[in-house]
Amino acid sequence: MEKRIVLVTGSSIGLGSEIIKKYASNGFNVVINYLSHEKEAFELMNEVSLKYGIEALCIKADISNEEEINKLKDEIINKFGKIDVLINNASISRDNDFNLKTKNDFMRVLEVNLVGTFLVSRIFGNLMYEKKSGKIINISSTNGIDTYYEYGLDYDASKSGVINLTHNLANHYSPYVNVNCVCPGWIDTPMNKDMDIEFRKCEEEKILLNRFAKTDEIASLVYFLGSDEANYINDSIIRIDGGKKC
Repeated sequence: MEKRIVLVTGSSIGLGSEIIKKYASNGFNVVINYLSHEKEAFELMNEVSLKYGIEALCIKADISNEEEINKLKDEIINKFGKIDVLINNASISRDNDFNLKTKNDFMRVLEVNLVGTFLVSRIFGNLMYEKKSGKIINISSTNGIDTYYEYGLDYDASKSGVINLTHNLANHYSPYVNVNCVCPGWIDTPMNKDMDIEFRKCEEEKILLNRFAKTDEIASLVYFLGSDEANYINDSIIRIDGGKKC
C-alpha cells in the first residue's frame, strides 16, 4: 500500500516534532519544515526514519514567504509526488507590554501565524483539490476563542484569524478536502519549563484537570483528524484544554 505523506510546518521542536513522531509511528512518510532549528530538525528526521522505517524529508522554509513555500512544494512533489495531509503548526509570539508593541512586531506575528497559514493552505490545498483528496489541520489556540492575554494580543488576534480562515478554507475546498482546526490551551513544552512557578500554579488551577496538556495528547488529536477515522469531520473547531473552570 502506498504510504501517505504529511507536511507539518514548524516541526523541528515542541508540538510540531511530536506531531511528526505521531504520524511517522503510524506509517506516514513525513516532511519536517523548519526555519531556525536546523540541528533539531535533522536529528528528528534521522530519529523517525530509523525508528519507524518511513521516509522523512527535512526542508528549511519561511512559511510567510510565498517564494519559499513554492520551493517547499517543489521539493515535496519531486520526492513524493503528492501531499495527503497538511498541518499548519508554525507560529510565533512576541509578548510585550501593550505600549511597547511596534507595528513591525504586530505585523510579523500576523505574517507568520495567519498569512503564512493562508499561503501554505492555498498552495497545498490546490494540489489536494486537484487529486480530490486531502486534509488540512490548522493549529490555533484557546487564545483565539476566549483566553485573552494583553501582552500577546497580536498572537491572540492571529489565532482568532486562523479559526475564521479554517471555515473559509473548508467552504472553498469542499467537498474534496477536509479542513479542521485544533485549539490547545496550555501545553507542557520546553518553552514553558522556566515559567514562574506561582504563575503556572495559578494557570493550572483554572483547568478542570489541574495540569497542562502533554504534547502527545495534542498530537494524538491532530493525528486522528488526519486519519481515515475522521473522514466525516469537517469545518470543525476543536478545543483541547483540559476543561475550563467557570
